[in-house]
Amino acid sequence: MSTTVHESNGVEQGVGLTALLVAAARAIETHRPDALARDEYAEHFVRAAPACADWPVRPDEVPDGDADPLWGRLGRYFGLRTRVFDDHLQDRAETGTRQFVLLGAGLDTRAYRLPWPSGSTVFEIDQEPVLAFKQHTLGSLEAAPRARRVTIAADLRRDEWPHALLEAGFDPARPTAWLAEGLLLYLPAAAERRLIAAVTTLSAPGSSLVYEVKEGIESAAVRNSATYTAARERIGVDLLALFDPDPRPDSATTLTQHGWHTTTHTPFDHTHRFATNLHPEPHDALSTNRWITTTHQPPPDTATSGQ
Repeated sequence: MSTTVHESNGVEQGVGLTALLVAAARAIETHRPDALARDEYAEHFVRAAPACADWPVRPDEVPDGDADPLWGRLGRYFGLRTRVFDDHLQDRAETGTRQFVLLGAGLDTRAYRLPWPSGSTVFEIDQEPVLAFKQHTLGSLEAAPRARRVTIAADLRRDEWPHALLEAGFDPARPTAWLAEGLLLYLPAAAERRLIAAVTTLSAPGSSLVYEVKEGIESAAVRNSATYTAARERIGVDLLALFDPDPRPDSATTLTQHGWHTTTHTPFDHTHRFATNLHPEPHDALSTNRWITTTHQPPPDTATSGQ
């Protein structure tokens, strides 16, 4: 069964449209023989949105393959990001974490597709139109989550989301794995600072946070690169207009100062590990992307299992 969503609900506008872009990329990745991640639900989101009716959802629908700057190269980037962040959450689950928070969850279906241990809860926070569209589409497929799933409609640019999370049953005394995939790039700097402060306040020892940022200022050549141009001209997603223009906070340093162990990687650091052909290029729109993993270390001899 298919579903439709009208532009008036906000899903096909602004940052909501980028969620559909990522869903299309995950759909294409899913059908690759060498897929880094598989999401059987992704193409259903794309097909349910009228604005995406002509978007590809399979590799054979991308004429130039990996050479295509949008559905090839950028799409492969999203596939790699999905796999790396999947692995992080699964690693945390294997070490005993049972509480997970997806900040700016978008059309993320990890609650449905990852093999969560018994007793796991996945909290999803995003704006109401996006969550409603996702629930309607998944409901039409009779999809069932593999963990307890709790959705929270909130604007992460504002201050009320921590209270809403607590009201939904989040336990700050338990270790938590937080994920902010493709979120901080769009937040005002002040909102990012508040979010990092809230995560720190709500995190028990043994918690982790993985997130994505852009580092530094992109040159004019990068801003005019084929990736940004293709997204704007071919599918109407002006990523540069959506990225917040303010100087970015150094959230990694802030977390380190508050007792978190922090590591920073470029996407290309994972190229050899996953045998993908994603490599740096001249004037690369991916050159300033950073994936940051942080762990709130428990004090000596007081490790928390999360159970």
